[in-house]
Amino acid sequence: MPELGLRPLSLGEILDRTFSLYRRNFLLFLGITGLPHLLILALTLGQVLFMKTPAMIAKPPIGAQFQARGGSGLMAFGIVGIVLGIVVYLVAYLFSQGGTIYAVSELYLGRTTTIGGSLRRVWGQLANLFGVCLLNGLAVMGAMIFLIIPGIYVGCRLITCVPAALLEDLGARESLERSFQLTKGSAGRAFVIYVLYFVLLYAAAFLFMIPFGIAIAMAAKDPGMVRLSMGILQVGNFLAGVLVSPFLLIATSVFYYDLRVRKEAFDLQLMMNPSGNVPSGVSRVPSMLS
Repeated sequence: MPELGLRPLSLGEILDRTFSLYRRNFLLFLGITGLPHLLILALTLGQVLFMKTPAMIAKPPIGAQFQARGGSGLMAFGIVGIVLGIVVYLVAYLFSQGGTIYAVSELYLGRTTTIGGSLRRVWGQLANLFGVCLLNGLAVMGAMIFLIIPGIYVGCRLITCVPAALLEDLGARESLERSFQLTKGSAGRAFVIYVLYFVLLYAAAFLFMIPFGIAIAMAAKDPGMVRLSMGILQVGNFLAGVLVSPFLLIATSVFYYDLRVRKEAFDLQLMMNPSGNVPSGVSRVPSMLS
């Protein structure tokens, strides 16, 4: 049996296990989340390096005719930069999300893993993971049309769709349906997990970013200081995201396993099949255990 022990957990125990897993494997989760997001950090620092500060913009234009001829080229370059930024962000987001889910699963089931091993497992799942995240986002936004509360409810019911997709090898639609099945009657617990995540995220953002935001405002007339402060601000944003993001993914994975233990006797299935390759769905559990 896993070191942590699979059994039904209260919300407090889910959060306690989340913090325990994160604390005991801090460098592992920091590496899984941080390495992909270094691409985003490099991109944002590059934008800061080549940005025009207010003092630079205030200077009179030189060679207006040349600028007019080169306007379309600059616009095309800007569009390419935006597309590149979106691609980099998506790749980093998917790798860090999938890698963390795989790592939590291995640790939770009593096995070991590495940063490289967790990230490599995501490579073959990128397309499916993108489809899951896209469909999840569309479902939540669609529910938002009917006011905020329905959107929040749908988001809470879909909280386990990514673990379901990766750990049960489900497609996008199937993983959303699976999450709705698992979280029936548990949307309130998912809501608390989301609330705590956002509290931690905004607290970290305040800690790392607000001081540098003040520095930017105070150095508005010094282009060099503005650029330096904005660069440090991006580093602070990177640190806040990398430190807090694993919490939501770890909690989501622990919550996913707790729901399977409660509704499908996953702990007994695992006891009968220690390899961890146990079927999903209540219908496949022996009737005497249902």
